[in-house]
Amino acid sequence: MVDRLVHSPANRKRISVVEDRFGSSGQPLAVPGRVLVGEGVLTKLCRKKTKPRMFFLFNDILVYGNIVIHKKKYNKQHILPLEDVKLKSVDDDGVMKNAWKIISATKSFMVSAATATEKSEWMAHINKCIQDLLTKSGKKPATDLSPVWVPDSEAPVCMSCHKNKFTAINRRHHCRKCGYVICSSCSTKRYLLPQIASRPIRVCDTCYNTLSAGQTGEDAGRSYQDRDSSGEDDDDDDDEEDDSQKTEEEVHPTFYEDNYR
Repeated sequence: MVDRLVHSPANRKRISVVEDRFGSSGQPLAVPGRVLVGEGVLTKLCRKKTKPRMFFLFNDILVYGNIVIHKKKYNKQHILPLEDVKLKSVDDDGVMKNAWKIISATKSFMVSAATATEKSEWMAHINKCIQDLLTKSGKKPATDLSPVWVPDSEAPVCMSCHKNKFTAINRRHHCRKCGYVICSSCSTKRYLLPQIASRPIRVCDTCYNTLSAGQTGEDAGRSYQDRDSSGEDDDDDDDEEDDSQKTEEEVHPTFYEDNYR
């Protein structure tokens, strides 16, 4: 079981290595009771295309980042608390195989593994960690979750008005509430979604109207008129020049304990 690894020197060393590879760009990861359960490369579906990302599964968090030099240097670290995470398997299609959705309160996205076996291993380990964490804390699974964004390639026209065709001038935007790809005319306002961001963020007019209709007195002030709807908010996966290294060789995940059996 994972508990056997908590105080082991091997576990402390593995966590230290992960911290070193993120360097000053990452947060400290060594905290009492934390265990590194496994690690490996997964393909993440980003806005414009799929990209390799290095994932580290701990018994309480899921960490991922860009690959600068494989097994040596990573950056743009992201941390998802597992108590806020849900998984959903995705059927194979022409775009991605062996895929599943990682859905959380702050950020949701789709990833895929190299094989069906590796997909099953990842999902089993993550689900076991979530189950153990919720059992120990007594908390209920998260319900207020962020959407998985629809990829740009799947929306040649606005998914709200179904009229405006996207071009180099008429840019795509994403609603932070439903994940749809929308035009600027259909996303003129912003709304405060505290689980995702500390500032008002872009939502489509349909979601804005629904959210505003449900406001109470203490929620007043969450809605904002968008002063600048010409551009998309920054996102780690939107960088035109991605510094991630392409991993040409087969990279299989490593799990340090058969914790889900």
